Amino acid sequence: MATDTLKSKPGAQGSATGGLRRLLLDNGALTALIVLVVAMSALSGDFLTADNLLNVGVQAAVTAILAFGVTFVIVSAGIDLSVGSVAALSATVLAWSATEAGIPVALAVLLAVATGIVCGLVNGFLVSYGKLPPFIATLAMLSVARGLSLVISQGSPIAFPDSVSHLGDTLGGWLPVPVLVMVVMGLLTAFVLGRTYIGRSMYAIGGNEEAARLSGLRVKKQKLAIYAFSGLFAAAAGIVLASRLASAQPQAAQGYELDAIAAVVIGGASLAGGTGKASGTLIGALILAVLRNGLNLLSVSAFWQQVVIGVVIALAVLFDTVRRKAGATTPAAGTSGGGNKGKQALTYVIAAVVAVAVVGATSLLHNGSSGADKPKIGLSLSTLNNPFFVQIREGAEEEAKKLGVDLTVTDAQNDASQQANQLQNFTSGSLSAVVVNPVDSDAAGPSVRGANQAGIPVIAVDRGVNKADTSALVASDNVEGGALGAKALAEKLGGKGTIVILQGQAGTSASRERGAGFAEGLKAYPGIKVVAKQPADFDRTKGLDVMTNLLQAHPDIDGVFAENDEMALGAIKALGSKAGTSVQVVGFDGTPDGLKAVRAGTLYASVAQQPSELGRIAVRNALRAAEDEKVEKMVKVPVKVVTKENVAGFEG
Repeated sequence: MATDTLKSKPGAQGSATGGLRRLLLDNGALTALIVLVVAMSALSGDFLTADNLLNVGVQAAVTAILAFGVTFVIVSAGIDLSVGSVAALSATVLAWSATEAGIPVALAVLLAVATGIVCGLVNGFLVSYGKLPPFIATLAMLSVARGLSLVISQGSPIAFPDSVSHLGDTLGGWLPVPVLVMVVMGLLTAFVLGRTYIGRSMYAIGGNEEAARLSGLRVKKQKLAIYAFSGLFAAAAGIVLASRLASAQPQAAQGYELDAIAAVVIGGASLAGGTGKASGTLIGALILAVLRNGLNLLSVSAFWQQVVIGVVIALAVLFDTVRRKAGATTPAAGTSGGGNKGKQALTYVIAAVVAVAVVGATSLLHNGSSGADKPKIGLSLSTLNNPFFVQIREGAEEEAKKLGVDLTVTDAQNDASQQANQLQNFTSGSLSAVVVNPVDSDAAGPSVRGANQAGIPVIAVDRGVNKADTSALVASDNVEGGALGAKALAEKLGGKGTIVILQGQAGTSASRERGAGFAEGLKAYPGIKVVAKQPADFDRTKGLDVMTNLLQAHPDIDGVFAENDEMALGAIKALGSKAGTSVQVVGFDGTPDGLKAVRAGTLYASVAQQPSELGRIAVRNALRAAEDEKVEKMVKVPVKVVTKENVAGFEG
């Protein structure tokens, strides 16, 4: 009776608006997606283009595939923090098997998929039979899988087999394969959740695990299968991601597990278990992709983007919570009848009509607008969490202001996949030229080739781009700089002594090149012995910790070579009074803090690359290329070894 009374109210109103409002309230994530699409279309004339919408689909694909696998786990009241690392490990296994080990590609793909499944089974075993909390079990796997990926690859990207790299291409020149894979995996997820015994078991376990066990479900075995599904989907996501980058990156998909969990929760699933569906997860992944794409197009600061995305995620979940408390109806996932399916289909039809109508209207705002007041250049930096690259940005912004250029700066956060997305966004926008400082030279290739096809000139800065056409490379020579650092340190030590090396982030070209140059330069000084090499990820805090640990094993070292100034400054802190007296430290980059330490005498030398000048020259050449003026293919900015004797008046 109460149900009939409630149902009669909307009917009595007889209002189409009220019905639409109810449909939208019943689908909070879908409402949020519509609002975002409409807002981005109104704010940016570049958002609502076929190329850019396909970009959004491609950029959502990896997160969505990971999230589909995580959906199984969350529906059953679990959590999986390992999917990003498992994705990287699976891709690394495939690339290494097919290239280094010479295994046939088809078998290598199966081996990669098996790797993901095995990781999932281990997670499931630890949770089911080891009685570990899912958070702890999968956190352990996160570390193990990432470590194995680094061990197998030796910290360097591995080229992906061409036959598998086609997964990152397009069909017919316009339909991206990653989007097709995403759709297929989404349909598989929907089928498993809604049409299979194990899918119904997931909802039962998530709703009440003890009741499910008493009802005859073999909960432990079901959990093994659930986590195996998550591992399988993680492997698929890793293969798609590596295909896009044309290489397996050992550091790929870092933090993606958080995006996957956010997509599932935004899509309406509860972390307490028992609810969730594939369509909601897809919508959640699309919301994250639309946000990042739109904020790039709107030239929002890379730092503010993280704030905005976090706020929107919180608001989306809060909206869904309010909706539930307000009594909005949600079909029982996996048990909905035909009527509910009809309502759900109607929801999506109405949503599509509303979105198309409103977006079409807002797009008229951009018709006839010239939008070409001044040249637009995009600058994608590998990271802004390092003073060296901050100086590149400052030099670029200074030159852009001087030349009257509209400069958009993005931060890839040392994530090659995120940088690929940013470069795709630049390509679909109305930019005159693009400047890229690659996270990895190989991984940037496919995205730069996309810019080549769109006729947008690309300038590489600090690091080159492989297998793509760049109008110019503006760089210092990292190898030469490493050799100069070796010479400076060896001569200061009188050609003999023991030293340690603090390496940069594994897999980055800067770390490889600087390390190779230092090793080559050190060959001329056989009296210098390297007693330890450890990565500190270009980070000052990690440099402090690693140096502190190394001093326990090697207290009598004579010198330290750090592949950037930040790690060198951390090492100086660990050395204390030894720095600059009994232990000589050489850094790299010539950052303001590094030069200050050189003046103070605690840092013996820094191999300075003049990063501000790199940024200025890159923007200058990008504008010339955009205006079809001749630019030199290779623009070298000299490196200098800066010591206390010549630091006065030096400009970095």
